[in-house]
Amino acid sequence: MATTTNMATGNTLDRWFEITKRGATVAGEVRGGIVTFITMAYIVVLNPLILGYVKDSTGLYLGGGTAPNIALVAASTAIVAGVLTLIMGLYGRVPLGVAAGLGLNGFVAYGIASQTTWKAAMGLVVLEGIIIMVMVLTGFRRAVFNSVPRGLLYAIGVGIGLFITLIGFVDAGFVRAGIPLVKMGTGGTLTSWPEAVFVFGLLVTAVLVARRTKGGILIGILATTALALIVEAQLKLGPQLPGGVNPNGWSLTVPKFDANNIVSTPKFDLFGQIDLTGAFKFGAVAAVLAIFSLVLADFFDAMGTVYAVSTEAGILDENGEVPHFDQILQADAFAAALGGFGGTSSNTAYIESASGVGEGAKTGLASVVTGLLLLLSAFVAPLTNVIPHEAATPALVIVGFLMMTHVKNINFDDYEIGIPAFLTIVLMPFTYDIGVGIGAGFISYCAIKLFNGKTKEVKPLMWVVSVAFIAYFAIHPLRQVFGV
Repeated sequence: MATTTNMATGNTLDRWFEITKRGATVAGEVRGGIVTFITMAYIVVLNPLILGYVKDSTGLYLGGGTAPNIALVAASTAIVAGVLTLIMGLYGRVPLGVAAGLGLNGFVAYGIASQTTWKAAMGLVVLEGIIIMVMVLTGFRRAVFNSVPRGLLYAIGVGIGLFITLIGFVDAGFVRAGIPLVKMGTGGTLTSWPEAVFVFGLLVTAVLVARRTKGGILIGILATTALALIVEAQLKLGPQLPGGVNPNGWSLTVPKFDANNIVSTPKFDLFGQIDLTGAFKFGAVAAVLAIFSLVLADFFDAMGTVYAVSTEAGILDENGEVPHFDQILQADAFAAALGGFGGTSSNTAYIESASGVGEGAKTGLASVVTGLLLLLSAFVAPLTNVIPHEAATPALVIVGFLMMTHVKNINFDDYEIGIPAFLTIVLMPFTYDIGVGIGAGFISYCAIKLFNGKTKEVKPLMWVVSVAFIAYFAIHPLRQVFGV
């Protein structure tokens, strides 16, 4: 039976990706790779909207033009993400998609490029990648990881689970910012057909996953997309627009086929448009603080994502460590540098990869599938222009549940680890930032140990990292002190 369900058994493919060793199947890897692509493909549409409409200090848009280069940014986003995801799969051998990091791209656009030039901003991103690579090659990044208490590592995974659940609800428009802090629709009721489509998808996916249906998450996405296509064809809802225009439309992608826009020819004009020293001409202190912010945010976001996804995939070794961890960290460091070189901002591991894990992905073969689809999306527009957020995000909610189950591994009876774990878990979704949750957990853990007279129980690097997080959280007061 095993031979028929895993055709890779005993061959080179199986040995390299450790398919049999990890209890995976080729079919599960393919399904998982497809689901990961579907749940993260929005970045090909969203990244250009974040980067493409910002002018630098010289009045130019990304790419050097006087008008936004949206198609150019989209093509570069897809190509860079596809190449890096392939590298993560083939070299890191882990089911992780890689693409432009949300939050990081906004910081690069509004916090750096608008104050300098786009070439200088991307130059800082390349420098960030080089610094992280040095940390990886010297063993510093692994040493930091090994200094974190196991309870906090589990808390990071649980917090990320809640975070992607909230992402799913918000991106689908099911919950929105307001008073109270977040609310469902209007007065606790659904306000639009897209929200109803999301609820349909959530229920279908939940039933399929609860029944342990193979391909349940993928089936849920496809079934919900089919409903979305029917709804749009009948009602012509269109997209939501800035300024509250058409609030009952689709949140990002309108589910419809455009027969006249199936094939596109991507350009590589953004590649190599960097200036490694340009930002320092606008202020050395500001440039250093910008690099520090990029490094710290990327450093821990990626590390938390890698551990959380690997834990959910069940591929940790007998010592609780991630297999091929050094190669994964090297691939992630390279992702930051290549993201800057390709003009797409810093690229990093995507927590949406957990959706592919929920579909059965356990090896880098799934990432190969995701990477190929990302590359294909640069040429075939419908791959990212058909499936709306409302159809893909139910998968994030269900995977959030799966990751939440690891909360049982945290000893909340021990307040010295329980309180830091709690802060880590709740602050990720409440602040919409993985790094904030990790930093709060680290700082509170060290503070509790310090005032309880148990400093010897804290490894030295935990103190170092906690101090770095304190500096990171105080970045704006520091800018005021230095006048930048």
